[in-house]
Formats: sequence, C-alpha cells, structure tokens
Amino acid sequence: MKKRTYSLTFLFLAWGLLAGAASPIQTSVNTQLREVVGSPYLAALISFATGTCFLALIVLVIDHTIKLDFAQIRHMPKWIWVGGMLGVVFVTANVLLLPVLGSAFTVVSLLFGQMIAALSVDHFGLFGVPKHAMNWPRAAGLGLMILGIILIHQF
Repeated sequence: MKKRTYSLTFLFLAWGLLAGAASPIQTSVNTQLREVVGSPYLAALISFATGTCFLALIVLVIDHTIKLDFAQIRHMPKWIWVGGMLGVVFVTANVLLLPVLGSAFTVVSLLFGQMIAALSVDHFGLFGVPKHAMNWPRAAGLGLMILGIILIHQF
C-alpha cells in the first residue's frame, strides 16, 4: 500500500473513530435534554434543529451557498429521501433506550443493528454501494459482536 493511501486511510479511520465516539456522548446529552423538555420526541426535534443549523453554517462556509437544483429532484430515486427519517429513528431510539439499557448496552445494540444492515447493504450492493459478499470472516466478526454484546450485558 502506498504511503499516501495508508495515511489517508488512517485519517479516515481516525475520523470514523471520533464520529463513533460522538454517538454515546450525543445519546447522553440528548437523554438529558429529554429530561429537561419532558419528551423524547421534542428532544430529538431540538437535536435535529440545532444540527441542521450547524450543518447549514458548514455548507455556507465550505460551499458559500445553499442551493439545490430542483429540476434534478424528479430524476432522483424515491428512497433517497428517507435518510433524514432514518436519522430520526436512530436518534430517538438512542434517547428512549439509554435510560432503560444504559449507555454501553444501548450503543452495542444499535451498533449490532448497524453491522447487520451494513453487511446486508454490502452483500447485495444496495443503494449503489459496491458489492462485498458475505463470507466466513465477516460472519465470524458478527458472531464476536454477539459475544461482546452478551459480555457487556452480563457484566
């Protein structure tokens, strides 16, 4: 592997680790927000609203404009619009599950669901993703995740 490719891969891996670390922090913060506002759904709405404002600022700083070619909308696949709704399901599930399951068990249960979905997306090449067939090492990794979930739940 070339040094540049290795360095870039390392940077993306580090970014992924930091983003992953943000998830339990976000879950804890949003759960506290739920307590303050009295509703998991209002807490998720506030979370998305502040996230939307922050993302709009990032788009303005980087792209210097917020524009969408509305003529392209009719040519987009219909499933392309569900990403935000799936984010709502994820964030709201975090807020609802943390008080019941605790932070670690919430994170690993959601991560396990993410891995099952990710392996399915890879295997079938869903949503335009290149195919990566399910194989024994990937299945073994999923099995080890199950073992990890059991250990985290028991101890």
